[in-house]
Order: sequence, then C-alpha cells, then structure tokens
Amino acid sequence: GKSPLDEGRLYVAKFNDDGSGEWLELTIKNPVLAQHFNDQAEVLTYARLAADRLGATPMDRPEWTTVAPNGDVYCTLTNNSKRKDANAANPLAPNADGHIIKWRDSDNRLGTQFTWEIFLIAQDTHGTENTFSDPDGIWADPDGRLFIQTDGGQKDGLNNQLLVADTTTGELRRLFTGVTGDEITGITTTPDRRTLFINTQHPGNGDPAKTNFPAQPDGKTIPRDATIVITRKDGGIVGS
Repeated sequence: GKSPLDEGRLYVAKFNDDGSGEWLELTIKNPVLAQHFNDQAEVLTYARLAADRLGATPMDRPEWTTVAPNGDVYCTLTNNSKRKDANAANPLAPNADGHIIKWRDSDNRLGTQFTWEIFLIAQDTHGTENTFSDPDGIWADPDGRLFIQTDGGQKDGLNNQLLVADTTTGELRRLFTGVTGDEITGITTTPDRRTLFINTQHPGNGDPAKTNFPAQPDGKTIPRDATIVITRKDGGIVGS
C-alpha cells in the first residue's frame, strides 16, 4: 500500500527558550545528516536519531495534536518520568503527570517558523476539583473548546477521564470519568455537536476481578472495550 512517507517532506520541531520555534527538515541534502546517514530512506527510518543530530527538542511523550479554529495547534505530552533535565518546552524534570503545549505556525501553517507557549501543566491542577494527570487524546471543537482525555494514574482515587477546557479563560471542568484500569480515547460528534462519542479502552486491563464493565458486576465476566454516548440533559451542545 501507499505509505505517508512516499511523498512530501518530514520536519521535526525545535522549541527555543524565547517562545519561538522552527521546523527542521529531515533531508539527506543537509550536510549534517549526510555525514551520518547513507540515503534519505535511512534518514526516515532513523528519524529520531536524525532529529537529535539537527538539534530538535526531545519532548515528553507527545501523543495527540489538534488544530483550533483560530489556527492554534495543541499537543498533549503525556508524561516523562525519566526526564533529568528540564527545558522551556518541558519545564518539569521528571514530568510524572504531563502537560499540554500550543503553537502557531507562520505563513498560514506553510512556513517553517512558529511561536509557542505552555497551555497547561497537569501538576498545577492537583488539589483542585478538576485534578487530572497524563493528558493523551485531545480535540478542539469549532467554538475553540478543548476536550482532553487521559491515560495514566489519576490522583485522588479517580479513574481516567474526559475534561473540557476554555482556551480563552483557562477554565477546566471534568465531563466524564471511566472505570478502573481503562483509558479514555477517541472522540467525535454528530454535526450539531449535541451528541459526543468517546471510547473506554482495556477496562480493568482485562481483569474481571477489577471490573466487568459494561456487564453488571459478577467477578467473572471479562471486561470489554466500549463506545460511550454523551448528551446534555437539555439537549444542548456537549461541553458548552
């Protein structure tokens, strides 16, 4: 089949300390890479090593990205408990709970420069009503609300969850909490955004002693992945 690497150019990001950034092309035409790789195929195969050679910024487990209506790009960085040295784009070492970064590309997303900032550090929510850790899935709706899904150990006895953030005010609210041992992932809506679909993945990590979801508890039934349908009681737009 056709590979996404058959055509086009592959870039890696360098986040500078002053809030600027640049996209660095992974190409064998770059003399720095030509010294260490035999051809373009090898550069792409060992993209992480090539990125290191160009000085790209090692990030804390980047997962999902989403583009908001105003052009801002949001990326979840789930965690990195092994980080020893912090930097501006990854300000915690170690980073046990993750964070979300946002950037805006130049030239209508066709340029190689961007500006960036930290949108949210999960650790900063601890001790609040809407505490969470390990952001993973993320989606910006047409009104700019940011839906955040988690995958990891949550605080205060919580399970993985779905939250929604106001990107203008920074207000954060929990919308859904899963079952023990699951991950909340995948998100889509009906065109009117009055019905939201998400998934719970590997509930109980497959252990019927932990949960039998979606079956009634019996200690025996193997838990199953499931799609969850969320609506508002008043029929309004979910997350509003």
